[in-house]
Amino acid sequence: MISNYIKNADFEDTGFSYTLWLINERHKPVILYCLMEFGTVRFNEMRRYLKKVTDKTLSMNLKVLERDGLIVRKEYPQIPPKAEYSLTERGKSLMKILDLLCVRGEENLRRRHFRQTELK
Repeated sequence: MISNYIKNADFEDTGFSYTLWLINERHKPVILYCLMEFGTVRFNEMRRYLKKVTDKTLSMNLKVLERDGLIVRKEYPQIPPKAEYSLTERGKSLMKILDLLCVRGEENLRRRHFRQTELK
């Protein structure tokens, strides 16, 4: 029998769901992590960091992150045009979470590598 708590619960109304929604695209967490690691980054630098991302996809993700208040875009009136991206305070607040994911991933990669080495 399902408890009334579960029956009436709505995952989409949780803070966990909202946080996942903020970073749900494939490249968003990588963009945020890049800005955490390198501070202010230009569009072409970001594209090189992400390797296999199209200009359109990167541009779309940057616009969404800016709209959601996680990054700020600073434009310089020059030719050729120059724009730089950096984290807002709100974006920086997500970095603790992303950093923990990174640490967890690195630990698991080491364990996986160790297990594969043992099997050989």
